Amino acid sequence: MIALLYALISAFIVSLIGLAVFFALYLQDKFLKKTLIYLVSFSAGGLMGGAFFHLLPESLEQVPNPLVVFIFLLVGFCAFFILEKFLRWHHCHNKECHSHAHLGYLNLIGDSVHNLIDGIIIASTYVVSIPLGIVTTISIISHEIPQELGDFGVLLYSGMTKKKAMLYNFMVALLAVVGVFIGYFLTIYIHGITGFLIPAAAGGFIYIAATDLIPELQEEINAKSSVKHFGVFILALVFMYFVKILGE
Repeated sequence: MIALLYALISAFIVSLIGLAVFFALYLQDKFLKKTLIYLVSFSAGGLMGGAFFHLLPESLEQVPNPLVVFIFLLVGFCAFFILEKFLRWHHCHNKECHSHAHLGYLNLIGDSVHNLIDGIIIASTYVVSIPLGIVTTISIISHEIPQELGDFGVLLYSGMTKKKAMLYNFMVALLAVVGVFIGYFLTIYIHGITGFLIPAAAGGFIYIAATDLIPELQEEINAKSSVKHFGVFILALVFMYFVKILGE
């Protein structure tokens, strides 16, 4: 029950990120755009570090056959690919990237699935250990901020009012709490399932970082800015590594 309590608190904190975008609206556009790209850089590094320093090593300790771990890693990667392909789930960080009203609702559908998965991942890792759950929550939050800012921009661009967009975004974000209950009872009643859920989650983290976030960083052609972005990416990797070391 302690694991469930920690997971619920973590999921609620992740859900509150949806409200954070409301305050971002009051920032000047120029400042927001400059800050956002560094959030994207840190997010990419945080997700990669979470996958390679925490989730995969934990999976290899739980599952005797390493091949099974990497199979489920690919399952997670492919699952996120399918979600993005068929639900047009895009982690967009610029509201001009979508131009049709219906994409706002498609974005909400994709984000709903995403938040449910986040909750399941949070719960399953807390059942394994409290430190692993905390690291997983940090990884999710690191990409949640730029994603929520982008999603909010998509909703506004699709024609929603600021109030309606914020309400829908927060309601969808709360599905992470629902995912916690699903993930917790799955891990309790299906013995050993965390050994398969965790590498699948790692595959999802790698997919988001490699296909959504890093390509956006690659669009920067200014050498000085590129170095800064890469520096923040490495900083996030180092941060996740030291979290791993301190947790042992």
